[in-house]
Amino acid sequence: MAENTSVLIVEDDVDLSGVIASFLRLHGYACTQAYSGTEASLRCFELTGGHPPFDIVVSDLMLPGLSGEEFITLFRSKSNAPIVVTSAKGALVDKVGLLRMGADDYLVKPFELEELLARIEACLRRAAPSGTSCGADNGLSFGQWTLIPASREFLVDGTPVKLTRTEFEILELLVRHPGRVFTRGEIANTARNDGVDRGDKTADAHIANIRAKLRPTGTDAYINTVWGIGFRLAFPQGQ
Repeated sequence: MAENTSVLIVEDDVDLSGVIASFLRLHGYACTQAYSGTEASLRCFELTGGHPPFDIVVSDLMLPGLSGEEFITLFRSKSNAPIVVTSAKGALVDKVGLLRMGADDYLVKPFELEELLARIEACLRRAAPSGTSCGADNGLSFGQWTLIPASREFLVDGTPVKLTRTEFEILELLVRHPGRVFTRGEIANTARNDGVDRGDKTADAHIANIRAKLRPTGTDAYINTVWGIGFRLAFPQGQ
């Protein structure tokens, strides 16, 4: 997993940044350090033609120059690479806010380096391009699933599973963006024009129906609930 994996560490504490970088390098990661949000932005955009060259970002929030929140928002607008936030802010509202902003995980300071490594590895597994693939026939796959948008077919291990139009569109949304957390509102908006109120309950109802149809296949756990926010597609732990 770590071979040729590039990490941007955004941390204004020089000593802590050095400890994190040294630890990750020991595990095979290529680390770049930035000591402010402004420097992180420079390394991601101004020096690269607007295309961040990093596979994952580990970022503090309380940074000089551009704040951590501002940098995360900017980075997420340009890249789908995972973001792990490290911060002394441990309140639930802070965690939820950062996840909604585009972060993939949140680690409260002080933390153990082994836990940071485990969080990084988990984020990279969820974002791994091998989890989702596109065939010449425009089919999409994730694990045991295959979706064929052109014919509106959904198969699990080659066996068709009947879905409604809205259920298919929700699964297509998730499969095209594995690992990304979608809010209930975003899920509900996929259910447009179906004659029902597009609120949180709408999203929960559609996801519940999809899971019920997937349960006999043993793949319903691919759809993860992110409490207080929404849902994402990811392999269950241990797979």
